[in-house]
Amino acid sequence: MSSKKEIESTSPQQIKMLLWSVFAGSKGCINRVKIVLKIKQTPFNTNQLSHVLGLDYKVVERHLEILEKNNLVTKVGSKYAATFFLSPILESNLNLFEQVAEKSKNCKENLQIKSS
Repeated sequence: MSSKKEIESTSPQQIKMLLWSVFAGSKGCINRVKIVLKIKQTPFNTNQLSHVLGLDYKVVERHLEILEKNNLVTKVGSKYAATFFLSPILESNLNLFEQVAEKSKNCKENLQIKSS
């Protein structure tokens, strides 16, 4: 999924598979879920996310790269001033995201963050 046309023509099943692979199929799912839930509340830059989540800057940077590569977040700006937002594809599929995060053993605890 790299071009806009590919994203627009993505079926719900493909999106669900993507969400499973990014949020439940890897060791980093817990931190990626935390990042998405925080960005859902308000846009953040990498440094702000690092401080808010208590994670190393490089860890947050790497997870944001993965989320951006998979068209799940959108970056506005460049370098240190870049702010991250949920992508339109993730915003329109938040219910699927929450289902995947809830069903994943490793990420289940992170859904409690959304009410904070």
